[in-house]
Amino acid sequence: MASSKDYLEYILEQLSDLDDITHRAMMGEYIIYYRGKIIGGIYDNRFLIKPVKTAIAMIPNANMERPYEGAKEMVLVEDVENRAFLKELVEAMYEELPAAKKRK
Repeated sequence: MASSKDYLEYILEQLSDLDDITHRAMMGEYIIYYRGKIIGGIYDNRFLIKPVKTAIAMIPNANMERPYEGAKEMVLVEDVENRAFLKELVEAMYEELPAAKKRK
């Protein structure tokens, strides 16, 4: 099942307190970037983020889910209504995220 554009727009609105949030469509799903680094994405209308130490510490009881068959598990963000928490979470994760890979 592909994610809906409405859910993407809702998540982007919830993240709008952050500067430089971008996204890219990929096979019916959406990759979310913060300041050029991938933080996670929208998969089957779920907001999943990379399982960096900070994210796991800030959401200690989070469910770990696979965005698609064969993928590594990611952290499911269920409290998407809390804009202040989402801003704090993404900013805290940033330093742990790998640098963006250069396209050939």
